[in-house]
Amino acid sequence: MFGLIPKEEAFFDLFKQAAHNVIEGARLLKDMMEDFRDVQDKAKLIKEVEHVGDGITHDIALRLNQTFMTPLDREDIHDLACALDDILDSIEAVADRVVMYKVVKPTEAAVRLADILHRASVAVARGVDRIDMSHEEIKEYCVEVNSLENEADRVSRDAISELFDKESDPIFVIKWKEIYETLEDGTDRCEDVSNVIERIVLKQT
Repeated sequence: MFGLIPKEEAFFDLFKQAAHNVIEGARLLKDMMEDFRDVQDKAKLIKEVEHVGDGITHDIALRLNQTFMTPLDREDIHDLACALDDILDSIEAVADRVVMYKVVKPTEAAVRLADILHRASVAVARGVDRIDMSHEEIKEYCVEVNSLENEADRVSRDAISELFDKESDPIFVIKWKEIYETLEDGTDRCEDVSNVIERIVLKQT
């Protein structure tokens, strides 16, 4: 099948599939935090989405090994595939911790961070959808991702500070500090994707 698809279309289509799969994972995590029911079932759905992402990453790597002339630098193809996969890894890690730590109720900060991560994922996908366009056409999405990453950093930092100020249970503090940091890490990984996209597009100009 790979041989029947023009190489540029195949790589770009796989990137788009990966990016929109990331949106689905982020949407499921946002839903988990906002509607905290059937948490284990929702975590399983997130794991399934992450497995789909692994499959797309594998397909990209396979095509990279089979293609002599690639539409983008090999390093950029590899970095973009891995960076997209890293977002899903963070999303799955949050869901796993929520289940593993037997979280009873999400905090307001966790709900906010999940929403920010979802919005950053949507912006990432919009950038990926336009990766073959000019820098001006993708710049706004990269700027949006950067802004959302800064917002997530502030929310996480304030939430962790509040934990140490107001919570007396050290186990509660440890659990939520890790969850906040993992949520914030997801937006960091979105920014990584944004940086790779900008690098790719600037090389084409």
